Amino acid sequence: MDNAVLLVDDEANILNALARLFLDRDVRVLRAGNGEEALGIVQREPVAVIVSDNLMPGMRGVELLSRVRDLSPDTVRVLLTGYADLPTAIEAINRGEVFRFHVKPWVDEEIVRTVDEGVRRHQLVRSLRHGDEAALRSIAQTIELKDPYTRGHCDRVAAFALTIAESLRLSEGTLRAIRHGSWLHDCGKIGVPETILNRPGKLSAAEFDVVKKHPGWGAEVGRQANLPEEVINIILYHHERFDGRGYPTGAKGTEIPIEARIVAVADVFDAMSTDRPYAKGYDRAEAMRVMGVLRGAALDPQLVDIFLAELAP
Repeated sequence: MDNAVLLVDDEANILNALARLFLDRDVRVLRAGNGEEALGIVQREPVAVIVSDNLMPGMRGVELLSRVRDLSPDTVRVLLTGYADLPTAIEAINRGEVFRFHVKPWVDEEIVRTVDEGVRRHQLVRSLRHGDEAALRSIAQTIELKDPYTRGHCDRVAAFALTIAESLRLSEGTLRAIRHGSWLHDCGKIGVPETILNRPGKLSAAEFDVVKKHPGWGAEVGRQANLPEEVINIILYHHERFDGRGYPTGAKGTEIPIEARIVAVADVFDAMSTDRPYAKGYDRAEAMRVMGVLRGAALDPQLVDIFLAELAP
């Protein structure tokens, strides 16, 4: 199973304290007392997540995680650091060597949450890389389980998006990418806590900031899994707006790839038509009216016109 978590620290009491956090979790805990020992474990068997102290005799944690990145790129790398070497940790993150860092003394719940997310991320990357079309759809449906209100969303978005794409007579390869991208557009939500996804009221600014990270997280997973560029574009840009006021990049107009603009139309229409924790869905006539309001602002006006024409009786 892809659930091995490797804990690395030169102090046995710290290793024991970390290991106790995962006694009731669905992970297999491995331990190493130094960098060389940890590298030996990574070379021998798959490791989903490695959590390493930074200041250790011999090989520092940053160097260890850099070498793990080369040996096992899919392994999610987490650094434990003291305040004194915080700039080192930030530099490591900026160089792409570290997924997250936690400052000592750590908060138990935060470490557990990071490791849980890391294991899910590792499993998702490997599944995406090796999955056929049926597997990709199954992965999307599994991600939907985090938010019961979106059940069936990925299939409906794919159907709506393909209706637009076929009207534009796009190539078979692009149609396939749009189908796969529609299924996977929300895969970054694997990093968003269910408590936020299922919040019945309005999200706080901080909670919405977390939600806004999911396109970037998803695109990063897609790149790691070597998904086609058009699929990654859909994952990254599906919350951009035609007027440039979307997220995460603020791209506008035709700066947004056509495949992402198509899926955005389908995604918005299905979201409006579906009951959510915070709002009851519109009926089809009202959803079509609101789509008309959004044309040229949130959504590509040409694509909205094509979509509404296809929906019209």
